[in-house]
Amino acid sequence: MRVITKWTGGRAFTAVGDSGYEIRMDATKAYGGREKGATPTEMLLGSLAGCIGIDVTMILKPYLDKINHIEIVTHGLRAEETPKEFTDIEVTFNINGEITPKKVWRAIRLGEEKYCTVSASLKANIFYKLILNGVEQ
Repeated sequence: MRVITKWTGGRAFTAVGDSGYEIRMDATKAYGGREKGATPTEMLLGSLAGCIGIDVTMILKPYLDKINHIEIVTHGLRAEETPKEFTDIEVTFNINGEITPKKVWRAIRLGEEKYCTVSASLKANIFYKLILNGVEQ
């Protein structure tokens, strides 16, 4: 896997991976950016959600016709000192559909423990929550 990231001026960069899709990144105004793209830390949280989300949907493939909504919210807490790394990340799955919490939790755990490359690459403590049909499980 290879990603080429090019500077596009100021604090902005554009990354293109083997898939061919461009990802624009920029710093916030507080760090001299023009906010013309996602910040790298936003991308990291989004990458975690996307990775575990893909794993969960692959594991739940036989039940996807009974699920009508999946939303993953990631919330990261960062250290006070530079480099201000993420220390704790909460990943909340909001799912609506006709599926048991046991099946969803199994998929989340398998993704976390066996399949998700992004979570396995992070030093932060990662905590998972499940809200199924509006009820925390």
